[in-house]
Amino acid sequence: MIKRLMAHLWRRMGPAGWTRQRQPVVWLLAAIIGVIVALAAIGFRLLIEVITIAFYGTTEATLFSFAAQMSWWHLLLAPTLGGLLVGLALHFLVKEKRAHAVSDVIEVRALRGGRMDGGTGIRSALISALSLGVGASAGREGPVVHLGASIGSVLAQRFGYPPLLNRILLGCGVAAAISASFNAPLAGVLFALEVILGHYALRAFAPVVIASVIAAILSRLVLGDFPAFIVPPHEFGSYLQMPAFALLGLVGAFVAMAFMGTAMWTDERAKAINIPLWLRPVIGGAAVGAIAIAFPQVLGVGYEATDTALRGGFGLLLLVGLLAAKIIATSITLASRFGGGVFSPSLYLGAMTGAAMGIVMVTLFPGIAGSEGMYALVGMGTVAAAVLGAPISTVLIVFELTGDYEIMIALMVSVSIATLTTQSLLGHSFFQWQLTKRDFDLRSGAPVALLKTIRVREFMQPPPALQPEDDTRPVLYPDATLERALALIETRHAREIAVWTSDDEPKLVGIVRREDALKAYNTALIEAHIEEHR
Repeated sequence: MIKRLMAHLWRRMGPAGWTRQRQPVVWLLAAIIGVIVALAAIGFRLLIEVITIAFYGTTEATLFSFAAQMSWWHLLLAPTLGGLLVGLALHFLVKEKRAHAVSDVIEVRALRGGRMDGGTGIRSALISALSLGVGASAGREGPVVHLGASIGSVLAQRFGYPPLLNRILLGCGVAAAISASFNAPLAGVLFALEVILGHYALRAFAPVVIASVIAAILSRLVLGDFPAFIVPPHEFGSYLQMPAFALLGLVGAFVAMAFMGTAMWTDERAKAINIPLWLRPVIGGAAVGAIAIAFPQVLGVGYEATDTALRGGFGLLLLVGLLAAKIIATSITLASRFGGGVFSPSLYLGAMTGAAMGIVMVTLFPGIAGSEGMYALVGMGTVAAAVLGAPISTVLIVFELTGDYEIMIALMVSVSIATLTTQSLLGHSFFQWQLTKRDFDLRSGAPVALLKTIRVREFMQPPPALQPEDDTRPVLYPDATLERALALIETRHAREIAVWTSDDEPKLVGIVRREDALKAYNTALIEAHIEEHR
């Protein structure tokens, strides 16, 4: 018995077993990814600071307080001129005509086996840094996540790894990006597993942790050991205020839905306007600048305004005004093709929502309610969780910011209600909405998603020597989905369907048989099960 056990352990853990499983190399690559992504995230932040100084004469950390003293024409001109530079960069440098962010990473993980182009990641990061530096109202975490994922993917491709390891190393890049941005290694791990990879398999856990921890250490050595937000001391109050946190969950859900609904509406209206691509950021920049004349707090990433809300520095009416202004400014920013994400705006909106409710609760129930800053912290996580569809990661970000167990209880109540309400009424997160616009939906789970992600070219057979006489019309193309192929086979009651090119003069390139389509589907289901449970 002992001999069999030792032999089994040697096969699994000995040099041959480790080499076959590639684990040592993957762990080493995870460490390298952590270092490279941390340096890239630091460079991205410094580039934003340089551009912000060039356009506003101050750093992003003091942008809104400095901008409040500027002339109105400066606030209007800076994002407008910056929009022109972004528009020209999109027109001449970016084939996709937009900067990429988190939803693109999710799509690559599901559709392309985790294979990303490093050049796209760099170009998107540069455009996003320019956008945020000139005052566009968006977040820096989304672009950094895309950049980190592209770094991990490029390294995996250099080693010729299969899709499973590609996706794991892509997740390492994502975890390192979040960890370096927020100084929150635990949240980085959970975000990569929860949002990007979509599972918590042990095979992915160890390398993702390695990358996240190394990125956090390096970020702390360079930028200092402090969190992204300055959290002041706060008073929890009584547990009798738990119904108030449940109410904050409902309010936060409606704020999140208002933000996403406004972003969707603005994006559709912008697409309906027929103007040159390079002009869109110019018009959007002018609109954001006009809003900043009255509310300079909307400019840029918005961390200073969020910190001010956490300290209780805004009045109730101003908080309501900032909520509306940030929703409109961010929606215009994204619809105008500026680069940036929604993580920071979501935290901003949540902090304003929570601070406003905190003022009301402290005024009405001074003996029960805690401090206004505590409500702002809970609100920050609440709205962000509903927008991102990442409740676990968001809860952990706030926990790593505060280290307070009592506030975790309040946050869990609020986040769970907000996330459930948003999913029940709206049906999707911000990332899911972006993917749905591209006819790609992961909400139905792997069995349904695979039907839409597996392409005919992956399982079609070589064309026969003679062209089929009963199928001369081009109805199935190599890029068609497995779902389309099976539907045609069932509708025509055919044993096989010809595959044609989509050129002006179609050519027969293959044959799809029912058994091959079903085999491809079953194989993908088994691989997905193995990836998610080992």
